[in-house]
Amino acid sequence: MADGLAALFHPHVEVVVHDLATQTVAYIANNLSRRALGDESALDEIRFHADEDVIGPYEKIHWNGARIRSISIVTRDAAGAAVGLICVNMDLSVFEGARTALSVLLDRTDIRPQPDQLFKDDWQERINLFLRDWLSVRGATLAGLGRTEKRALIEALYAEGAFTGRSAAPYVANLLGLSRATVFNILKPLRSG
Repeated sequence: MADGLAALFHPHVEVVVHDLATQTVAYIANNLSRRALGDESALDEIRFHADEDVIGPYEKIHWNGARIRSISIVTRDAAGAAVGLICVNMDLSVFEGARTALSVLLDRTDIRPQPDQLFKDDWQERINLFLRDWLSVRGATLAGLGRTEKRALIEALYAEGAFTGRSAAPYVANLLGLSRATVFNILKPLRSG
């Protein structure tokens, strides 16, 4: 189990198996903590009740200063007595770095609204905004729309004036995964009515 968990989350997770009888490290998969087999477990930092099977998650600081999020699983013998502890330790530093990078990109305060003069005739942008709002109101996704919903969306786009752009129908057909002919067939009675 230790090897499997460490392999799944490699290289960010270490799994340490402690023998509670000897209070020593019995096994380590993907050794990040620089411990050795037979080292003292130093489990006094982990307090648990006799009936507890999962402890955590909790955080600690690694030898290199990185934040570690851990969870410990109590292993028991046939009589139910705690005999071991499997500690799964995840190094959060790579995720903290990713969060910082995303924060720089997503939380910018110097973003200005689109210049009206540049986007006043941007029919694609208007279609995209309408589509986003239409899906949001219905709690739907583009991929999850059936034929009836796609027809209703095309009719709503038409009512909104979205098809005034010369290439709007092919653009909508492409977005909805429909043929251009299908979109034109839906629009035909709307335009003649």
